[in-house]
Amino acid sequence: MSRIWRAFALQPHRPETFKLSKNPQFIEKVRDIVGLYLNPPDRALVRSADEKAQIPARDPVVPVVPVHPGQLERYTHDYARHGTSDLFAALDIKAGTVIDETHRRPRSTEFRHFLDTIDRRAPDDERDVHLILDNSWPIQPVNATP
Repeated sequence: MSRIWRAFALQPHRPETFKLSKNPQFIEKVRDIVGLYLNPPDRALVRSADEKAQIPARDPVVPVVPVHPGQLERYTHDYARHGTSDLFAALDIKAGTVIDETHRRPRSTEFRHFLDTIDRRAPDDERDVHLILDNSWPIQPVNATP
């Protein structure tokens, strides 16, 4: 079996998947976004923002036993849950810097706070801030129930 896999360069243990948008304006949108990264307008700041929702906030029940000569780090798999947290992050590709915030809930109020943080941290000499978002934004409205 392995001879056949090698002969035809098959690697079934290494699947590759992707999803291509069916949006008729997909090509133009990709060109706009990639163009912002590769050739940003003069004195403009380009950031890519995303969010990671429902990150478990937990602490180990017993402290981690540190590494000693001849002994690996040891820890228990037990933990105490403290709810969840949502992480918002904006990456400046050019500078390699990240602006991040964590919030208890992913609502529009928290998102607005995050946008204000991005604006406050923009250098004074930058005129425009271009923020690239994925399809999950905007998130829950403020009046939504959890």
